[in-house]
Amino acid sequence: MNTYPHEYESSLQQPESFWLKQAQQLHWFSEPKQGLQRNENGTADWFVDGELNMAFCALDYHVDNGRGEQTALIYDSPVTQTKQTYSYRELREQVAHFAGLLKKHHVKKGDRVVIYMPMIPQAAIAMLACARLGAVHSVVFGGFAPHELAVRIDDARPKVVITASCGVEVDKVIPYKPYVDEAIRLASAPPQRVIVWQREICEAELQTPRDVDWQKALAEVTPAECAVVKATDPLYILYTSGTTGKPKGVVRDTGGYAVALRYSMATVYGVEPGQVMFTASDVGWVVGHSYIVYGPLLTGATTILYEGKPVRTPDGGAFWRVCEEYGVNVLFSAPTAFRAIKKEDPEARFLQLYSLTKLERIYMAGERLDPPTLEWTREMTGKPVYDHWWQTESGWPICANPVGITEYPIKPGSSTLPVPGYDIRILAYDGTELEANQQGAVAIKLPLPPGCLTTIWGDDARFNAGYLREFPGYYSSGDGGYKDDDGYVFIMGRTDDVINVAGHRLSTGEMEEILAMDPAVAECAVIGVADELKGQVPVGLVIVKDGVTITSQVLSQRLVQRVRDEIGAVACLRQVHVVPRLPKTRSGKILRRLLRQLADGDSQVTIPSTIDDPGCVDELREQLSR
Repeated sequence: MNTYPHEYESSLQQPESFWLKQAQQLHWFSEPKQGLQRNENGTADWFVDGELNMAFCALDYHVDNGRGEQTALIYDSPVTQTKQTYSYRELREQVAHFAGLLKKHHVKKGDRVVIYMPMIPQAAIAMLACARLGAVHSVVFGGFAPHELAVRIDDARPKVVITASCGVEVDKVIPYKPYVDEAIRLASAPPQRVIVWQREICEAELQTPRDVDWQKALAEVTPAECAVVKATDPLYILYTSGTTGKPKGVVRDTGGYAVALRYSMATVYGVEPGQVMFTASDVGWVVGHSYIVYGPLLTGATTILYEGKPVRTPDGGAFWRVCEEYGVNVLFSAPTAFRAIKKEDPEARFLQLYSLTKLERIYMAGERLDPPTLEWTREMTGKPVYDHWWQTESGWPICANPVGITEYPIKPGSSTLPVPGYDIRILAYDGTELEANQQGAVAIKLPLPPGCLTTIWGDDARFNAGYLREFPGYYSSGDGGYKDDDGYVFIMGRTDDVINVAGHRLSTGEMEEILAMDPAVAECAVIGVADELKGQVPVGLVIVKDGVTITSQVLSQRLVQRVRDEIGAVACLRQVHVVPRLPKTRSGKILRRLLRQLADGDSQVTIPSTIDDPGCVDELREQLSR
C-alpha cells in the first residue's frame, strides 16, 4: 500500500491531529492535548500544554523499559586509537552525574551553557546533562577561533563554558584551553565557570577558582534528577552564519523537536530500536545534534561518535571499517566526505577489504549532492544512496525519500519528495507560485511543522526579516530549485548562487553538476564574477582526481565544451581553473562567497575564521587574477 500520499496529505490538512498522534511515540510527564498554537507572524508553537524532558526520553525511558544493557553510544577515535562503548544504563549514569556537577555550579533550567568540545563522548554527555536540567546548551564547533567563540559567548551569555584540554586533527594535537582563555578575555559577558575534561594526550593548565577539573570534581557530586520542561522551552541555541557577519542563534524548542526527530528516524531513515546508525559529522553542527545525539537515542538505537576523517585516518577505507566493525545499518555523511573518498580511492580498493552486509542505506545531506558522487557511491557499495535536503533552521529533513512508509525511485539530483509536515512551494520572485519544471525560490507554507526554529536568540525582528518577510505567509529557505512533473524536488543551490548573465538567470549548481560528471574531476565549484559587458559570467574551479594525468589546458577546454553542449552558449563559461584545493568551512562547505571576492579582485577580503585551510587563499588569489 502506498501510504506516503495519505500521510503527507493528512499532515497538511489536519496538522494538529497528525502531530498529536506522532507525539504518542514519546514519554511525556504531561501529555499534550493541544497540537499547535498559531502566532501573529503565522508560525506556530507546538504542544504548548505538554511537559517532558529530552534526556529522560533519550535515556531513562529506555533503561526503565528493558534497554538498559543495550549499547547506546560507541566512541571510535582512529586519531587516538581509542574505542569505548556505553550502554543506555552507563550513559544515563554519566549524564546524571555530570548534570549534578552543573547543578553544583548553580546551572538551572533556562540558564545557557556553551559547549566547546572535540568529538569525544563527553561532548554528548554535556549536551544531555544540560537537557536533563532544562538548561539551554549552545555547542560551538571545537576549532573555531577565539573571536568566533567570544561572539557566541556574548550572544548566549552562558553561566558555564564546557571544554576539553585539546582536540586531535588527523595527527595534530590542538590545545583548546588557550582558545577558551582568549575568547573569555575578549568576551564582554564572561562565564562564571569553565569545566575542563582533561585528555591524557595534552593536559590543560587550569585557572583557579574559575576553572574546574571535570574528572576530579565529579567524585564529589550527587546525580541530578530530570527537570520537568515545557514542550515550548528552548533545548538549544545553534549558531549559523548570517549575511551581516553576525552569527544567527537558531533556537530549537524541546517537545516539537523531540517529536520531529522520533518521526524522522522512522520515516526518513527507517531506523528501528536496536539498529546502528553511523552519522559521520560533528556535534557542533545540526546534523550532529539531530542524528548523532538526540535522534538515535530517542529511538532506542545505537549511535556512533567518530573522531576521525573519511580519509587519512588512516585511509579511504575509514568509513567502511566502521560499518563492518559495528554492524552499521544506516550511514549518513556529507557529499564532501564521499568525494574525498572517491578522490583518494577512485577504484574503491579499500572498500574490498570490508564487508557491508548489514549496511542497508547511505544518506547524504548538508550541501548539494551532485549525481556523479551519488552514482559512484551507489555503484561501488551496491547500496541505495539517498539525497535529502534540510537546514540548520529546520533541524530535520525537509525533503527526503520516505523509506519508512513508502520508498520511491531515486532520481539523481533530486532530494525526492517533501517530508510530511512540509508544504513546499516554488515561488517566483514576486511571490507567485510557479508551474512544474520552473526554477524559483523554495519556500514552505506556514505554519512550519514541529522541530523547526522558533526564533533567533534574542532577536525576533531578525527572525522575521530573515525568513518570513520575503514571501508573506511562507518561510523563505534561501535555496532555489524546482519540482518536476512527479512532484520531486530539485534543490539547485542558494538563491544567491543564481547568476545573471546578460539578463539570463543561470544556476551555478547546474553548471557544477555538468563539470562533476567529467571522469577526471573530483570536486568543483562554479561562481559568478563581475563582467563589464554581461554583468556576471561564470568561472569554474576544479580539483582533479588522484592518479589522473591530463594537462590543465586540455581539461579546461573539455569542461568548457561540456557546459556549452549541455546548457548552450548562453552559459558563457569560458574559464575553468584547475586548482589543488578549494576553501571550505570545517564542516566541508565550499566558501563560494570568498571565491567570488577573490575572483573579483576585492582588496578587502576577510578570511573567515571558520575556514579549514587558510593557506589556500593566497594560492587561489594568484591563480584567479591571471
